Amino acid sequence: MGTSRRWTARELVDLVLDDGSYESWDEPIDISRHAADYQDALRAAAEKAGTDESVITGRGTVRGRPVAFVANEFRFLAGSIGIAAATRIAAAVRRATAERLPVLATTASGGTRMQEGTPAFLQMAEISRALMEHRAAGLPYLVHLRHPTTGGVYASWGSLGHVTVAEPGALVGFLGPKVFEALNGEPFPEDVQTAENLAAKGVIDAVVPAEDLPEIVDRALGVLVDPPTAPALERRTPVEPGTARDHPVWDDVEATRARRAGVRDLLRYGAGGTVRLRGTDEGERDDSVLIALTRLDGRPCVLVGQDRERQGDAHPMGAGALREARRGMALAEELGLPLVTVVDTPGAELSREAEEGAIAGEIARCIGTLVSMRVPTVSVILGQGCGGGALALVPARTVLAAERGWLSPLPPEGASVIVHGVVDHAADMAEKQGIGALDLLAGGRLDGVVPERDGDSAADLARAVAAEIAFRLGA
Repeated sequence: MGTSRRWTARELVDLVLDDGSYESWDEPIDISRHAADYQDALRAAAEKAGTDESVITGRGTVRGRPVAFVANEFRFLAGSIGIAAATRIAAAVRRATAERLPVLATTASGGTRMQEGTPAFLQMAEISRALMEHRAAGLPYLVHLRHPTTGGVYASWGSLGHVTVAEPGALVGFLGPKVFEALNGEPFPEDVQTAENLAAKGVIDAVVPAEDLPEIVDRALGVLVDPPTAPALERRTPVEPGTARDHPVWDDVEATRARRAGVRDLLRYGAGGTVRLRGTDEGERDDSVLIALTRLDGRPCVLVGQDRERQGDAHPMGAGALREARRGMALAEELGLPLVTVVDTPGAELSREAEEGAIAGEIARCIGTLVSMRVPTVSVILGQGCGGGALALVPARTVLAAERGWLSPLPPEGASVIVHGVVDHAADMAEKQGIGALDLLAGGRLDGVVPERDGDSAADLARAVAAEIAFRLGA
C-alpha cells in the first residue's frame, strides 16, 4: 500500500500549529505500578519515540485561531492506548470543553494496548464520553486519520468527528489485516481499508495530505468559529407579492430543466471558505445532495443542497441522499450554525431500491427534522421543486425562491396523466396548480422571491440568491 510519509506527533505539531504557539498540557506518566518487564517496554518505547506516551496533548493556534491538539505517536508501542494515554486524552478534551476550544485530533494507532487488557479497552468509552460532552457543548471536533488507524481507536475517538479526513493511502479499519488473516486463515480483501475507499463510500469526508491540514483546519474553523462579516454582494430588491407573471409558468419549468444556476454555482460565486462534507459518515454516499460548511456572503452556515447536475434518469436522488441531508441538519443543530437548504430536483428516486431504502420515511424524517430545528433555517427553491424529494428540504423558517423556481407535488406531466390520462396537458396543469414562485408568493407560501434579470448568467443569479440568503440570516 502506497502511503504518504509517516509524520511523528511532534512533527505534526510543528507542521500544523503556528510557530511557537504549542503549549503542552501533559502531566508526567507514573509507570511504577506496572510489572517490571512492562516498565522496561515503556522505557524502551519512550526512548524510541521521543515521547513519554503514545499521545501528546496541548493547545496552540492554527492561523491565529486557538485549538486543542491530541496527537498519536505510532512509534510508541504502535500508538496503542493504555490507561495513562486514555486519561491524558480525556483530560485534554475536557479542558478544551471548559476553555471553549475546538479539538483537533490526529490518530495513528493499532488500537488498545494488549499489555493492559480489558481495563485499557474500557477507556475507549471514557474518551468517547468526554468527546460527546464536548460536542454537546456545541464545540467542533476535527479528526485526521493517519496510517495506520485501526481497532479501538478507530472505533471510538477516531470516528466521532464533525469533519473527518485521512492521509493518502492510509490503512484505516476496524480489524487490522494481519489479525484478520491470522484469525481467518485468509487475507483481508485488498483496497477495502484504505482512505480512498472509505471516502468513496461516504465513511470519511476527504483524503487530505498532512501538509494540507493547516488549510482545511483554517477553512473549517473559519465557518465554525469566526463571526459573520459584512455582506459584500448586491442585494436585489425582492419581487413584490402580487406581481403579475408576464409569461406562462411552463416557460419557467422548461428554463429550470436547462442549464442555469445550481447549488455549485451558489457556492462558487456566492460563498467562501467552503469545506465539502461527503457521505453520511455511516457508509453511504449519494452525490445528488451536497453538504458543505461555508460562508454565504459572509454568513457562516451549513448548506444542504440538491445538486441537479448529479441527478437524472441514471442517477435519481435516493434515500441515501436524504440521509446525507439529515447529517447536515444534525451538524447545524449541534454546532449552533444556521442551516440553508437548496431545492433543485426533478424528483426522488422511484424504484424497488428506493422503497426498500425507506425513501418515504427519509422524506418524512427530513421534514420532521427541519421543522423542529432550533437554529435559524432558510430554504431556497433555486430551480425545479418536484415532489416529495423537494418537499424534504422546503419547510424552513424562511422560504425563498428564485423567480423562475417552482414547486409541484408531481412533474406537471404526471399531474396531467392523473387528471387527463395523457401528458399533453402538462403546461395547463402547471398553470392551474399554481406551481410558480410568483403564484406561491401571492398565496403567502413564500417569504421572498429573488428577481431574475434578462441576461443573467448562472454567476449573476447565484450571487443574487446568496445575497438574499445572507440578508435573511442577518435579519
